[in-house]
Amino acid sequence: MSDGVRTIVEKWNLTYNHSAGAVASEFFDHLQRDGRLFGRQCPNCRRVLVPPRSFCDRCFVDTDRWVPVADSGVIEMFTIVYMKFQQLPDPPYAIAYVRLDGADTAILNYVKGLDLTDQQQAVRALKPGTRVRVAFAPDDTRLGSVLDFWFEPQLKASS
Repeated sequence: MSDGVRTIVEKWNLTYNHSAGAVASEFFDHLQRDGRLFGRQCPNCRRVLVPPRSFCDRCFVDTDRWVPVADSGVIEMFTIVYMKFQQLPDPPYAIAYVRLDGADTAILNYVKGLDLTDQQQAVRALKPGTRVRVAFAPDDTRLGSVLDFWFEPQLKASS
């Protein structure tokens, strides 16, 4: 008999297939085929939404056109992971929300090309406002998924 509350450990391993929808599917097609990122523009407020959405979350109207966005932008928020999680890369790794030039919203992805072993130095290097560029997987390896691209810090020009 137990004096306290029991903890029951369960392990779930589920595979779930769901439709990406027409807008996300076209976004991933552009990514795989062209190695480019596109957003969708709201006809009312003119915001460019990246990742693209079928409707504007501010105006609640259907977005009406595809807009290419730049391959560089600024970090809005980030985190560095130092613990191991199933199905994710070995730590340390960083992920960041980046607002690409020409977009009005931010997209989340991995940040690569940065030494994360010194936590304080890594935090300074990833602070909000830091410019990054988008790097793409080689043409023959892209699968049409968010893992086909990542962010890398832009090197400052030497004076």
